[in-house]
Amino acid sequence: MVCTKTLVIAGPTASGKSELALHIAADIGGKVINADSMQVYKEFQILTARPTQADEARVPHGLYGSVTVATAFSVGKWLAAAHKQVEMAVRNGQTPIFVGGTGLYIKALLDGLAAIPPVGEEARRQATELYDSLGAEKFWGELAKKDPESAKRIKVGDKQRMIRAWEVVVGTGIPISQWHRQKKRGGLVGPSFVIKIIPDRAWLYAACERRFDQMLRAGVLDEVVAVQALGLPENLPAMNVIGFYALSEYLVGRSSLAACKSTACQATRNFAKRQYTWFGHQLLAHREYMDVHSAKTALKGPVEEFLLTA
Repeated sequence: MVCTKTLVIAGPTASGKSELALHIAADIGGKVINADSMQVYKEFQILTARPTQADEARVPHGLYGSVTVATAFSVGKWLAAAHKQVEMAVRNGQTPIFVGGTGLYIKALLDGLAAIPPVGEEARRQATELYDSLGAEKFWGELAKKDPESAKRIKVGDKQRMIRAWEVVVGTGIPISQWHRQKKRGGLVGPSFVIKIIPDRAWLYAACERRFDQMLRAGVLDEVVAVQALGLPENLPAMNVIGFYALSEYLVGRSSLAACKSTACQATRNFAKRQYTWFGHQLLAHREYMDVHSAKTALKGPVEEFLLTA
């Protein structure tokens, strides 16, 4: 792993992180690297609000639209790809600038991951089938018998984390909670400068609604239809992208467009609330701002000082 100085820009959805990353990258000769778990999927450019082609032409970008929705992508795969992006940036004389709102990705980047051995696709398939047959509450109860510590931390509605905890304890014989207590590896090598954008909640919720309307005008319905046509399993991570379910219900006539917007925006607000909590308690930052405009002005000096300090 390459030792280099890295910038990390984090915050909730629609907070303007990408705009700030683009501004800084253009100013210092940086490369913007995606740290959002849904912006990795190439078929969901509009729905995940990925950078535009004009943005990507302005400064180098990495890990945006890099895998298909049929890929069972994970934080481990992302972290390995992120290190390759850092190596490429260093070779090209660019400063890596990670930007995203996925707390798990950012924590893995800064702290590393527990060295959990691969458990294989068969273990995941069996866990998923058991979950589907038992339902969320009964599955959680069974998980609590095998790994009570993890069950206490996982909400009943968090299907992905419950299945992951199950497949690890069954596949390795050791609860994932114990794996997480072991020494982590794979984090960044070298100093990092962490920036948080934490806007006023009312402003952010209004921005989320505006973004939904912009997506409709940009053709997000065609994007959803194209992914629906692939007939993919519902347990793939990409199927959890916010708005996909609500838009799918509208397209098959099970909801009105107004109801679709209400459902999607409520899901986005709920997600943003969880992000506010995570970034407030789990991520220490060198600088924190309420809006991108003030951050652009205030950060020039601190970023330059960080990059020039030995």
